[in-house]
Amino acid sequence: MKYNKLVLGAVLLAATALSTSCSKSYLDTKPYTSIEAGQALKSEADLLVALRGTYAGMRNSNLYGRTIPLLGDLFADVTYISSQNSNRYIDEQRYTITVTNGNASATWAAAYTVILRANNIINSAVTANTNVNQYKGEAYAARALMYFELVRLFAKPYTDDPNALGVPLSLQYNPSALPLRSTVAQVYTQIESDLAQAFNLMTTFSSSGQFSKYAAKALLAKVYLTKGEYANAKAAAVDVITNSGFTVATAAQHAGYWASATQRTDKLETLFEVVSDATNNAGTDALAYIYNQAGYGDMLAADDFYASFSATDVRRNLMTAGTRGGGPCFFVTKYNNVTNANDKDDTKVLRLSDVYLIAAEASARTADEVSARTYVNYVATRRDAAFTGYVSTGAQLVDDILNERKKELAFEGDRFHTLNRLKMTINRGANYPAAARTIAYPFNFRLYPIPQDEIQANPGLAAQQNAGY
Repeated sequence: MKYNKLVLGAVLLAATALSTSCSKSYLDTKPYTSIEAGQALKSEADLLVALRGTYAGMRNSNLYGRTIPLLGDLFADVTYISSQNSNRYIDEQRYTITVTNGNASATWAAAYTVILRANNIINSAVTANTNVNQYKGEAYAARALMYFELVRLFAKPYTDDPNALGVPLSLQYNPSALPLRSTVAQVYTQIESDLAQAFNLMTTFSSSGQFSKYAAKALLAKVYLTKGEYANAKAAAVDVITNSGFTVATAAQHAGYWASATQRTDKLETLFEVVSDATNNAGTDALAYIYNQAGYGDMLAADDFYASFSATDVRRNLMTAGTRGGGPCFFVTKYNNVTNANDKDDTKVLRLSDVYLIAAEASARTADEVSARTYVNYVATRRDAAFTGYVSTGAQLVDDILNERKKELAFEGDRFHTLNRLKMTINRGANYPAAARTIAYPFNFRLYPIPQDEIQANPGLAAQQNAGY
């Protein structure tokens, strides 16, 4: 993705070292390497540079650079790790995670670093104008997104227990604060508040690489769906569908859409993505490298998942039959810019097809099956020209929508969160270790532990560790 020249300045100004030292909590890491936020952010231009640094933080391989989209499929029933592998994410596949899991610790640290950068923009005293409001709105959306990822990975689903322990809320820079975990409900309340602020402050759509008004509303729809607030989810999703001006990629556009590493300004499909380019990327730690056979190629599509597609479904073309580890398999080819010297794959975070499927599920669960079929078929018939549409009702209609969601958002990190919010058993096929093919709900290891190094820095969290760790 060709990237704004201000990124380099943002990285230089806003970069925060992700120290693994247990002597300091990630919640009170200094926001800038050598400049206090109050001194650094004094003008509109300063805010823009800091905002670019916030987006750059999301590209970290422990966030959207790799781990977040990867876990959503590996924890579920979409992808598995080849027997020929680079020894990454093995415990996640087996559900044998411990408190010293490096991925959990690194994701926690990277997410709170982005939150801290967003906080500095939100709390800055720069005089308001249209641009300042836009930048602050984007920062609110970024903070909401990070808390949404954290609360889904490190806490029980809202639909299980909204009063369960969530994650610490850190909204101001305070180096002496050692915040404890807020409840799941409190975290979601903050997420919703941030997204309301974002929607009200933002007026400009620049590209898919920046948050915009309707990207924030799309995220809000997903938040409501995750909470089981289906009427609210439907209203937010329909607002995006009706008023955003975005369009769903057609079957004819599908292959080109995924092959392109170019930031979109045409409002085709992508509401928000985390961008990479030839210079600014996660290198060999990027998501594409762990899927693509020109990289590590560890992550493969499950056999039964591939078999669920008809031959006329264009989404099946994003998987290719091959051989790895001495046996047949299906390679994932959704990310193909590993060897592209001029650009790298971006990570899709919010797409309009997802919003249609949110509207479909929310409609089905609020007794509007006609609308549910309309929304799900809008996506399904644009992926498979031979498919005439779902005609199901009741529980079967909901199952069809969930299956369509699994297919459409595969390799983008959604499936596990769908199964978790619905408290469904994860049923995996023969590609997975025998001891990890049926993952019931509840199960302690369906959420990450609070990292041990964070507990050592913030001892109050010791009594708030997740059960089983």
